[in-house]
Order: sequence, then C-alpha cells, then structure tokens
Amino acid sequence: MSRQPLMIFPVEAPVQQSAFDLTETLVASLGRAEQTLLDGDVLAVSSKYVAISEGRVVNLAEVEVSPAAAVLAERYHMNPRIAQLVLAEAEKVFGGIPGFLLTYKDGILSPNAGLDRSNIPNGYAVLFPRDPYRSAATLRRNVRDRLGVDIGVILTDSWLMPGRIGTTGVALATAGFRPIQDERGKADLFGNPMQVTRRGIADTICAAAQLVMGERDEATPFAIARNTGVTLTDDDVTVADVAIDWRECIYVQSLTEGLLEPSSMVAGD
Repeated sequence: MSRQPLMIFPVEAPVQQSAFDLTETLVASLGRAEQTLLDGDVLAVSSKYVAISEGRVVNLAEVEVSPAAAVLAERYHMNPRIAQLVLAEAEKVFGGIPGFLLTYKDGILSPNAGLDRSNIPNGYAVLFPRDPYRSAATLRRNVRDRLGVDIGVILTDSWLMPGRIGTTGVALATAGFRPIQDERGKADLFGNPMQVTRRGIADTICAAAQLVMGERDEATPFAIARNTGVTLTDDDVTVADVAIDWRECIYVQSLTEGLLEPSSMVAGD
C-alpha cells in the first residue's frame, strides 16, 4: 500500500505579549500565509503562544517569594522569583543544578515546570497553559465551528532529552486523535509479535513540526502537518493517555530509588 508523503507547512503569526484571541489570530494568519486547513490535518501550535493568549504572562517584579522558594534559590543559585513560580506550578520538584530545577508538570519532566523567559520582554515569564488538554480541545472545536474542518491539534513544547545536547519537540497536549499508537501483539518484519512497543505519534509529529516552527525569532507558532496517518476521534484525550506516573519513569527511578551505590557502579569498557 503506497503512502502519501508527510508534509509540514509553517504559518507565521504576529508576536504577542499579552492575552489575545487565539482562534481569530490563527484564521487571519492562515489567510496571510495562503494556507488552508483540510480534514485530517494536524495543527501544531506553540504551547507558549497558547499560554500568552490565555494571559499566562507573569511580571516577575510582582512575585512574592516564600521562605521555601528562598531556600531553593540559594541552594541552586536561582532568581528567587523564578524559584517561587516553579514551586507554585510544579507537581513535583526532584532537585536541580545551578539555575534550574528538574520538575514534573502536566505529564512531562521539564526544567523549571515549563516556565519560559525567551521571546518575551525582559522581566516577564510565560507559564504553561493552565489546562493544556482543555486548551487543545477548545481550539479544535473553535476551528471546526469557524472553518468547518475536522483536524487534530497538538500543543508543542521543547524538551531536553536525557543525556543529549539540544532540544526536540514534545507534545504538551493533544486533541482529536490518540497520541499513542499501540504496536503490542502486532507482527514485525519476520512475523514475531511485538512485545512492548508503543509509538509516541503526537511527540513524533511535534518533533517534525518544530523543524519549521523554530525556537528563536522565526515568529512561526503554527504548523500544519498533513498526511500523518492519524485517525481522528471526538473522544476526550487526557494526560493519562500519554504520560506515566513519574514513579514509574526509568530515568527518575534509576537516579533515585534505583541508584547504585558509588562502589557498585560499573562503567562500560
């Protein structure tokens, strides 16, 4: 069976610094880019752009620092106001290095609970959307109502892979399709049943979209992914569909409860 080539179309949009109408901005941006959403497309949207549209921009000068945040800031050489925001946002703080805390937030292991100070005026920070899955579902519904097309939506973010230099794309939230494709029980090339493989479809699409969305001054918060092969659904998608509990994460567990004693550590030849 022949497959259609995957295509990714970048869509530029105005730089924003405060709350705005995301759907209206998308529609206007599609017109300027001379792009059209089609049934079955997956729309990738910068989670930061979504957060700004929701007014999730914080003036650091207005943040009150708690004693707990002050202790973290001193230990990890951080801006105390950043430490306070991380404490307020994170579901779990594991530890850190100078300037950063490793946290669990909305199903993702991330530095500083996703807080971002790039591409925003100095002295401000952008938080994650308050409810990323609801934000994705709302945008999908608004696009259907406004443009009459049935699409999937991904809220994209950047992620540091353990042990690797550089960021890659990760799906903060998904709407309209299942983010995981379960291959267990299916045959491989030699007819052997797959045992453990589950493909992160949303994360894979997100990584492809990030190639054209960029990280710096590209002003491209939208990308259209076409011919992804996903099956659209109106079923609710939640963080439980894609994330495991951090206590089951091989990275977290191996470096906490599963950590070898220094005398027992074995290095490869």
